Amino acid sequence: MTTVNDRPETAWRNPLRDKRDKRMPRIPGPCGVVIFGVTGDLARKKLMPAIYDLANRGLLPASFALVGFARREWADQDFANVVFEAVKEHARTPFRQEVWDRLAEGFRFVQGTFDDEAAFERLSETLDKLDAERGTGGNHAFYLSIPPNAFPQVCEQLCKSGLARPRDDRWSRVVIEKPFGHDLKSARELNAVVNSVFPEESVFRIDHYLGKETVQNILALRFANALYEPIWNNNYIDHVQITMAEDIGLGGRAGYYDGIGAARDVIQNHLLQLLALTALEEPVSFSPHELQAEKIKVLSAVKLAEPLDETTARGQYAAGWQGGEKVVGLLDEQGFAKDSTTETYAAITLEIDTRRWAGVPFYLRTGKRLGRRVTEIALVFKRAPHLPFDATMTEELGQNALVIRVQPDEGITLRFGSKVPGSAMEVRDVNMDFSYGSAFAEDSPEAYERLILDVLLGEPSLFPVNAEVELSWEILDPVLDYWATHGKPEAYESGTWGPASADEMLHRTGREWRRP
Repeated sequence: MTTVNDRPETAWRNPLRDKRDKRMPRIPGPCGVVIFGVTGDLARKKLMPAIYDLANRGLLPASFALVGFARREWADQDFANVVFEAVKEHARTPFRQEVWDRLAEGFRFVQGTFDDEAAFERLSETLDKLDAERGTGGNHAFYLSIPPNAFPQVCEQLCKSGLARPRDDRWSRVVIEKPFGHDLKSARELNAVVNSVFPEESVFRIDHYLGKETVQNILALRFANALYEPIWNNNYIDHVQITMAEDIGLGGRAGYYDGIGAARDVIQNHLLQLLALTALEEPVSFSPHELQAEKIKVLSAVKLAEPLDETTARGQYAAGWQGGEKVVGLLDEQGFAKDSTTETYAAITLEIDTRRWAGVPFYLRTGKRLGRRVTEIALVFKRAPHLPFDATMTEELGQNALVIRVQPDEGITLRFGSKVPGSAMEVRDVNMDFSYGSAFAEDSPEAYERLILDVLLGEPSLFPVNAEVELSWEILDPVLDYWATHGKPEAYESGTWGPASADEMLHRTGREWRRP
């Protein structure tokens, strides 16, 4: 038998496993996933392709099953055809017939509605059969890819049917998609309902941004390098900007978005989680409990900067040009009322009452129909206390910045001053750039791959717990209450970077938004 690097060669190898992914080496034990809302876009575009990609990379157990639950009158084969089409269209990894054949053996479908107790009895019987036939071991994750108002009913049915309370050393887990409530009051009510059926350690609240590689790299950047942590504080950092900008509009999404708005949709979850990871203190370890404890501590110290008429801004996109074509404003989008006050742009100013961050404003913004699609965290540093140059030498020099790019081009950029080549002393900003795509041979897994795998492994580090959700609403609720009684959102032209009031929000303190 020949060897390579002292490892014995085997007769057959999975080529996708040869390219070892050291970030996701663990494989869960026997288990199954039940998807409620399996006919929706999320299931079709993200969940089913992610499950196939995990199987294709050898990260699912041989004893795995996927069960769909919906109102459609489908047979198991009909459901398999739906999964097949979703995988062919949206999977990240190449299609391999042998992987598909093995995975499809565990597909089942249960027809029913959320108020149908008989359907949940059929679901229980189906899972019992899979335990016997596929060896799934009584371990089941219930993915609620459904509207939040249906969560209580489905949880109640899972409780009545006995599926929420596993026997012996088996496990049952529930996966919940955002939004986690509409405000603090509704979030607490939702948490109470879910926790009356599933203990908190079995509840996994999906924030897909936390599954992105660059978001997780915040912790590595901060705590694996001696270079950054000494300057990660108010002695050196002037302010922090956290941006999630999208260039798309809301046509066809009125049913979900109208009445929700940008602040509830993005700031309460995605951006406050990014803030927590950026600002938290070093955890004792990276165990789920220790990491969550540090996130809760920093969110507990967050407060709104006031007065809110100067430290917040909201807007609503109007007609304009996007990507070379004329687009309509929100009020002309299908399904939106002509007098809708739903904001499509939101910006807030936060402060953190800790020794590390006292005096450093955190500016959070999100919007639709902005200049481009980008999500980033920018730490903008204070200017050097003394510049031994003439003003003309540094007139093009800005502030140093460390920019963590979450999407679409995942990576990190460091902006600093450098001399321009030539006989004169002229200093200008330059960028030092790290890109995931060019630095690593491994492809980054899609966020849902990582998160679904963590659910099956029972690894809760990347999932917000009750306290994080409720603290986030405590931070945001006063802004929403203020906006509800102070006029309408300001119009901004599609393709620009938001309303004038958002620029004024920073100009008052001598700062300005980055233009990514």
